[in-house]
Formats: sequence, C-alpha cells, structure tokens
Amino acid sequence: MSKMTLWGFDGSTYVRTIKMLLAEKAATEFEQVQLNVLAGEPKQPDHLKRHPFGKVPVLDHDGLRILETSAIARYLNDILPGKSLVPATPQDRARMDMIIGIIDSYGYGALIGGIAAYHLFPDFVGGQNPAALRAGLENGRKVLELAMATKGTSPFIAGDLSLADLYLAPIMFYVSLTPDRDAMFKVPGFADWWTHIEALPSYTKTMPNLG
Repeated sequence: MSKMTLWGFDGSTYVRTIKMLLAEKAATEFEQVQLNVLAGEPKQPDHLKRHPFGKVPVLDHDGLRILETSAIARYLNDILPGKSLVPATPQDRARMDMIIGIIDSYGYGALIGGIAAYHLFPDFVGGQNPAALRAGLENGRKVLELAMATKGTSPFIAGDLSLADLYLAPIMFYVSLTPDRDAMFKVPGFADWWTHIEALPSYTKTMPNLG
C-alpha cells in the first residue's frame, strides 16, 4: 500500500481518533505532518488549500484527499486489513453512528469547548466563561449518559470496539485532566467503559505530549 500523509497535530482529539484507528489496524505506512491548532497553523494559506475551513485532520492517499474525521475513518477502516471498527449488524452500526453524531453535534462543544477549554486552554477560547462551563457540564453529562445507555452491558458503545469509542476516548482524556473529572466520570457505566479504553494499546500509544 502506498504511503499516506496525515495532516494534524497530536493534541487534536479528532487527529487522535484517526491515529487510534491506524494503531488498531497496525498501520505503519503513514507520515504525520504536525499542524498546531492552538498556534493557528491550520489557518495558514498552505493548509487552507487543503481544507477551506482550516480544520484537521486531512488525509492524502493515492491522489485522493479526504477531509473530515468521519470520512477519513470510514475510508481507512475499509482499505486497511485487520478487524473492522464498523459493526457488522445494522443495529450496532446505528448505535455507533448515533453516538458519533451526538459527539460531533453536542459532545465536542460541551466537553472540549465547555469543560476542557475552561480549565486547560482558556486563552484559546477568549478566556474563562463560567456560563460556557455550566453548559458544558450539563450537556456533557447528557452526552455521556446517552453513550453509556447505548452501551448497556457491552464493554464498548456499540458492542465490540468501534469508531464511536475512538471518537469519545480522546475527548474524555482531556476531561480527565480537569477538576470536573469526577462530575463526568460518575455517569453510570462510564467507569467500566473507561477501564476498557485505558487498557487499549492504541490509547496508550497515541497519548499526546502536553509538555
């Protein structure tokens, strides 16, 4: 397989989602080009040619440029050998897709934009906003409650490990570094899920360097 280029820095939760997928598939034939979101690098002209909205990740492979995590993840899952991270049954695929949609629409803004940004990188969002934090805590808990209810007694959100878990895990890593960790981690079912996530080699291998 020809080499792939992944554009995006390790601190991005969405880039980490893709890197966890690559690790789960034991893929090594890729080059990562670091583009630091916090430093504004994706908004520079060169990257705007790759992604007109200045976002990461972006994947280049075999003359194909793919934007957006969902498209990249589905593509890599299809072309790379190894166990599929998309469930086999329509019911489990629906569970996975539902939670990915919830994370994209409500979870990222609440858990990263609301909670993590307030505590870890307030300058990037214009300073600490208590109202945004309160909204983040309220909506973040709703997202986690739905994800864990969807999981039920399964170890992962849609039965076996799937793309939904790889979306949520990097986000919750940042929440785990905040004083509001306990408020979020006490959601019923979350502790068991988090134990499974932390045991994944793909999770430990892709840990961002925050130093």
